[in-house]
Amino acid sequence: MNDDGQQSLLGLFAPAAGVHHVPPVAPRPHPPQASHPTAGGIVFERSHRALNYRLTLRRDGTAVAVIPARGSEREALRFVEQHRDWLERARARQRQRPRAAEVWTIGTHLLWRGEMAEVRIAATGERPQVCLAADVFRVPQIEGDLRPTLEAHFARRAKVELPARAWELAAVTGVEVKQVTVRNQRSRWGSCSANGTISLNWRLVQTPDFVRDYIIYHELMHLREMNHSERFWARVEEVCPEWRGAETWIKRNGALVGL
Repeated sequence: MNDDGQQSLLGLFAPAAGVHHVPPVAPRPHPPQASHPTAGGIVFERSHRALNYRLTLRRDGTAVAVIPARGSEREALRFVEQHRDWLERARARQRQRPRAAEVWTIGTHLLWRGEMAEVRIAATGERPQVCLAADVFRVPQIEGDLRPTLEAHFARRAKVELPARAWELAAVTGVEVKQVTVRNQRSRWGSCSANGTISLNWRLVQTPDFVRDYIIYHELMHLREMNHSERFWARVEEVCPEWRGAETWIKRNGALVGL
């Protein structure tokens, strides 16, 4: 799953409204060749799992062109040039998105459980504590940057809540999962491996429940379809009909948690 901070242009089957896409662009056979790290300001990455060319704008503004196994850098660059207008529009949208505060102090508003909540001093307790909505967190001191402490609290909660929810949805969908881990992923909401391991970003505890569930469903369906084909999106639709709304929320708000 792309972090969505990221925006993607897919040369593949159209998944649905809200996801940028173009008609299929299948690769032409080419002998193996080395790819340069960058060309024309674009980073090229070869993927043996990709079915078609894909253009992604990362949250740091880097444009990445994914080349399928049988594709070439030359055709990838042509794909990019054909969709240069999309890339410029995506960059413009990225610049307009709200960003999370770098330093969290009393009075800072940050995303918690899907809502923007103000960091407030808790009225009770002998030790320093702060509130986010109805939740109370212990902190070493009230002054200074509270972000490292609060993020550590969030991550601990995520390691309890996210695996429990993933196992629950795995049982509902009948997908066999070997392991669920919670990680500090910097560019993805979640990922999975062919051996049945799902990894989830702890920042999902900051999102609404329907977004959290969508990411879990997304990774569960990858254990059935290890691609982003039309069949994969059909499986997602079956188990999570509201996935388009979740994708829209992610694209609009992902930067509020640094993704």
